[in-house]
Amino acid sequence: MSQTPSPRCYMADVFRCHDPGPHPERPARYDAVSEAVGAAGAEVVEAPSAPVEALERVHDAAYLAAMERFCAAGGGRLDADTIVNDCSFEAALRGSGAAMAAVDAVLAGEVGSAFTCGRPPGHHAERATPMGFCIVNHVAVAAAHARAAGVERVAILDWDAHHGNGTQAIFWTDPSVLYLSLHQFPFYPGTGAASERGEGDGAGATVNVPLRAGTSQGEFLAAFRGQALPALRDFDPGLLLVSAGFDAHAADPLCQLGLQADAFATMTRELRGIGAGPVMVLEGGYDLTALRDSVAEVLTALAE
Repeated sequence: MSQTPSPRCYMADVFRCHDPGPHPERPARYDAVSEAVGAAGAEVVEAPSAPVEALERVHDAAYLAAMERFCAAGGGRLDADTIVNDCSFEAALRGSGAAMAAVDAVLAGEVGSAFTCGRPPGHHAERATPMGFCIVNHVAVAAAHARAAGVERVAILDWDAHHGNGTQAIFWTDPSVLYLSLHQFPFYPGTGAASERGEGDGAGATVNVPLRAGTSQGEFLAAFRGQALPALRDFDPGLLLVSAGFDAHAADPLCQLGLQADAFATMTRELRGIGAGPVMVLEGGYDLTALRDSVAEVLTALAE
């Protein structure tokens, strides 16, 4: 099957409608990503809504029902950091639906890679707990969807500056999903020590690469090449997902890592050949110019 020009970007107006008020994870983030997508000339597809049953592979049904009711009633503050409005649950369904559709397109050979532009982000959301701006864990939904579709091994690379505690917890005992994170440490949310490796059958299928505040681009890329790439290749996944946060950029107001936009393109290029994809799922990144430029670099690298 011939592929359409890569990458495919999944977007939806409801991603802008999710509005927590004065907050780092603001609707203008979607505008910045949209600008990068438009400048790249990428193929744009409307993000579909995920069926709730697909979310129930990684989230408790009662939790999802409670989130839907809370948002339908107008939303509000779920914790100190996580605020939703009446659009937020639909936006979350579309964010997960985008990730699932991207997986389907890559596995079917329609595209070589994909980028999903959903907000709110997802990697902090645990099975029954909203956290860190997140209410539904899109990359976890996508991984579980791929497994249900018959992919034997799925790898998730998380390069967001914050550790994806939710994704780690969901797959903690699952040997079929590798969760690999490079992140600032010690830092929010407090998880992500190198000693956290999974348990039971999943022992060894969690790999954390903690990096100190002030880590330079050269040091970050050395850790990526020295630890992340070998672990991904050894796992030999059928599909590669990326929790693509851009708050490791030196300009980000919440984090203290030293990447420039071109580093994300470098990592994207060096992931070639590791499973089908990648499918990139938007996570953090809170300086608008850095976010726009970093997404543009990734889209350029995916299109090469």
